Amino acid sequence: MESRERLKDKIELIPDKYGVYQFYNKENELLYVGKAKKLKKRVQSYFFQNDTHSRKVKVLVSKIYDIKYILVETESDALLLENNLIKKYQPRYNILLKDDKTYPWICIKNETFPRVVSTRKHENDGSVYFGPYTSGLLVKTILDLVKKLYPLRSCNLNLDQKNIALNKYKPCLEYQIGNCLAPCIGNQDKVDYDKNILEIQNILKGNLSTAQAWLNVSMKKAAREYKFEQAQFYKSKLEILKKYQSKSTIVSNKVTNIDIFNIIDKSSYAVVNFLKVIRGSIIQTYTLELKKNLMETTEELLGIAITEIRERVNSKEKNIVVPIKPDFLIEGCSYTIPKQGDKAKLLELSYRNCMAHSYEIEKRIEAQNPMDKANRVLLTIKDDLNMSELPTHIECFDNSNLQGTNPVSSCVVFRNAKPSKRDYRHFNVKTVIGSDDFATMEEVVYRRYKRLLDENQSLPQLVVIDGGKGQLNSAAVSLAKLGIINKIKLIGIAKRLEEIFSVGDPVPLYLDKNSTTLKVIQNIRNEAHRFGIKHHKLKRSKISIKSELDKIVGIGDITKQILFSEYKSLEKITQAKQEELEKLIGKAKTDSLLGYFKKK
Repeated sequence: MESRERLKDKIELIPDKYGVYQFYNKENELLYVGKAKKLKKRVQSYFFQNDTHSRKVKVLVSKIYDIKYILVETESDALLLENNLIKKYQPRYNILLKDDKTYPWICIKNETFPRVVSTRKHENDGSVYFGPYTSGLLVKTILDLVKKLYPLRSCNLNLDQKNIALNKYKPCLEYQIGNCLAPCIGNQDKVDYDKNILEIQNILKGNLSTAQAWLNVSMKKAAREYKFEQAQFYKSKLEILKKYQSKSTIVSNKVTNIDIFNIIDKSSYAVVNFLKVIRGSIIQTYTLELKKNLMETTEELLGIAITEIRERVNSKEKNIVVPIKPDFLIEGCSYTIPKQGDKAKLLELSYRNCMAHSYEIEKRIEAQNPMDKANRVLLTIKDDLNMSELPTHIECFDNSNLQGTNPVSSCVVFRNAKPSKRDYRHFNVKTVIGSDDFATMEEVVYRRYKRLLDENQSLPQLVVIDGGKGQLNSAAVSLAKLGIINKIKLIGIAKRLEEIFSVGDPVPLYLDKNSTTLKVIQNIRNEAHRFGIKHHKLKRSKISIKSELDKIVGIGDITKQILFSEYKSLEKITQAKQEELEKLIGKAKTDSLLGYFKKK
């Protein structure tokens, strides 16, 4: 209580200006870093609006022992400062910026004659870095392009002017095969080398037109001077550059230089995708995963991710395209929320990248705990069907008969939204004569749950009837007789429109065709139908076998077994050649068999 009063007094002294606040516990451990346009009002909200807070926020507030703050000039400064503090101290209750992958960069080394190499370490050594690239293959492709266009050194020799003047080095194999002009022995001066480096930087920034223009001018100049081999050299470089450009993702000539960001916000994490567009081509993409802690808003998450990604990829672009406006804006940048046109299509492409990354995360979560996915599915079914408890045990009934003959029913069981095949049951109809789906459904449902009750087994939370109102009402009659109609959620699914009927509700439920609930119900219905048809065919086959072969004199059980082991079906037996049958069962039995079917 004393601590709360002390904090209250401290909050009163906080100014209502741009800034970053920090919450500490008794051990002086940093718990949370936040930013605000009005510091005092934001900090007060944690203590005086606790009725609307989530459980995690309430736990955080209960641990706060001290509050510190830093004032800044702009909301952009607040955003950057918050981002830096989170990365430096990684407070327990802040979002976690996931970066499990080390993406490759292309580095132009800080050297007298710079090398161009790929690296997975971004160091503050004065070198120029481009990236990160999400594909190592793309990095290799770009470096191969650079190598074909510009002869650069690949050695790590110290090529300062003093060492070159002293003739300390000898040209290597790279010089012999034409990949390097040997600046190590003074064959290429620094001015000429740096001109190549500048062209490479333009290519890596996506400005291919500058390199193309230079190569085109050089080619024409060489041709005018009758230096045809040199002109051909420049022409081949131009063709390489054009071929590389054709592989880039061309968006539109109308779209200039922009940064695209989109976000998917889930309950425990968020995914933000970034696309960099230069002169109508997507030259870079990056995806960031954020692990949520305090149910941050989508606007907050997007603002944090934009700041973090732009810092990682070293983007200075002023034009930013977003699906919603972030809570904090970067100073000097303009934000666009397109509704149609090329920029809207780019935003949609970025969203699809988010979806793909989100799918990977869901698979990873599912692999860590397979029950999580099942629980999400069951929660969806529970909500869609307005149930009081999770349907961890679902059963479905289906009737099968052919023109009124051999009526059977099947019951399939799903546990945790997956088939439990050992619990599947068949029912041979006992009391119903002919084809009467309603009476058949009433009989088998009664028999199924009468037995479960007699054996003190658990009842399902959800029972699905394959059929419309008639079959559903018949099943309801049986459950009412057993006194369990209020203990089980009973629904029927009609095939034509996939309508969901409930007992006592005249209006059917229409679920979206892509909904999880409908897919599970359809799956269990189809499984019940498949299982029932399989049993029905087997029963018809046995009756057919019995009625036909048992009528033939001299054909006993052993002979039938031999025949069906060889030919599998009655139809194939009748089509078998006489010589084959005689070898299998003898001449006398073959004559009896063929004579019977010949008479038929």
